[in-house]
Amino acid sequence: MTYSFHPLAEKELNDAIDYYNECQDGLGIEFAKEVYNAIQIILQFPQAWSSLSKNTRRCITNRFPYGVIYQVKKDEIIIIAVMLLTKKPNYWHDKIECL
Repeated sequence: MTYSFHPLAEKELNDAIDYYNECQDGLGIEFAKEVYNAIQIILQFPQAWSSLSKNTRRCITNRFPYGVIYQVKKDEIIIIAVMLLTKKPNYWHDKIECL
């Protein structure tokens, strides 16, 4: 199984990496590793995480207050959002209308 990022999800990830690097040198790299570890687990067990809607799920990272919102398509995981958990919970809904 492969994965891809919705363009706005990729921007969210990069913005969060930049933010954490500004907070502490190297922390952005740690955040990126955490997100990519979550994605690897999602690829292994795509149905294991909390269901948000019929085709959408969320995997929460361990060290950071972020969730990886994704959809499972035939042989691909589409990352819809890399969501700060304190953000408005359903802001990402508009992204899935175009998928």
